[in-house]
Amino acid sequence: MSGFVEKPEPVQVPGLVHLHTGKVRDLYRNEAGDLVMVASDRMSAYDWVLPSEIPDKGRVLTQLSLWWFDQLADLVPNHVLSTELPAGAPEDWAGRTLICRSLRMSPVECVARGYLTGSGLAEYRETRTVCGLALPEGLEDGSELPSPIFTPATKAAVGEHDENVSYEEVAREVGAETAAQLRQATLAVYARARDVARERGIILADTKFEFGHDGEELVIADEVLTPDSSRFWPADTWQPGRAQPSFDKQYVRDWLTSPESGWDRASEQPPPALPDAVVARTRSKYVEAYERLTGLAWA
Repeated sequence: MSGFVEKPEPVQVPGLVHLHTGKVRDLYRNEAGDLVMVASDRMSAYDWVLPSEIPDKGRVLTQLSLWWFDQLADLVPNHVLSTELPAGAPEDWAGRTLICRSLRMSPVECVARGYLTGSGLAEYRETRTVCGLALPEGLEDGSELPSPIFTPATKAAVGEHDENVSYEEVAREVGAETAAQLRQATLAVYARARDVARERGIILADTKFEFGHDGEELVIADEVLTPDSSRFWPADTWQPGRAQPSFDKQYVRDWLTSPESGWDRASEQPPPALPDAVVARTRSKYVEAYERLTGLAWA
C-alpha cells in the first residue's frame, strides 16, 4: 500500500474544472478546452507523496522545464501555450502554472539512461540486461554506458510502481511506428540535454519524458529535465562503484531509508514528515540545479 499520506483538496477556481491530482501536479481544464497544469511543492518518494512540502519546488520545476523547452525547441515541439495566470487563480499559482495543449498521451514513460544506477542497476545485477538490452560485464553503480539506451516503463497510478518493460512490449502497446518515434525522440532529447548539462559541470545520468500526439505531431509534455524526473550528478565528484552525490530527490530517499527516519519501507505504514533540515537541504539542491543549469540566479 502506498499513495498520498494525506490527499489535498483541490483548489476551486471559477472557469476551471479540476481533472486530476497527481503526485506533484494538479490538472484542470479551462473553458477553451486547454489544460491548466499547476506544479505544487509536494514531494514524492518510494511511491508515497510525503506529508512535508519543499518550499519553491513547484516553481523551480516549472521554470526549469520552460528553460529546457526553449533549449529543445528545434528537436521536438512542446505542449506549452501560455504561462499567463488564469483569471481568479490564487496568487501562489504564479510561476508554477502552465496552460497547455490537450494531447493524446502515450501510455509509456520514456526513460533514457546514459549511466547505470537505480532500477536499471538492480536489473543489471540480476540479468546483465536493462529492459531486455544486453550490457557489458563489469559495470558498477554509476558506470557510464557504452551509449545511451532507451529503457521504457509502464505508467503507474499514484501509489503504484512504474515497471520497466522491453521495447518490444512498447511496440505491441502503441504500434511499431509510434514506438520508433518515442525511442528516437527520447534519445535525441537526452543527447542534447546531456551535452548542455556537461558544459555546466553536471552529469545527466538518466531522465524520463512524457510524450503525446496532437494529430500526427509528436509533442513533449508534462515536465522535462527537472530534479524530479532526472538524476543530476556533479561531474567533478563522479566516481563509479558508489552512490553519487546528486542535485535531485535522492537526498530525501536516502534520509527515508536511514535509521534516523525510523521508517520501514517494506511496511504499509506511511513515511514520516521530513525534518526541517532535510526540507531546507532539499530545497537548496533543487535551486542549485536550476542555477547551475540555466546560469540564472533563483529569484
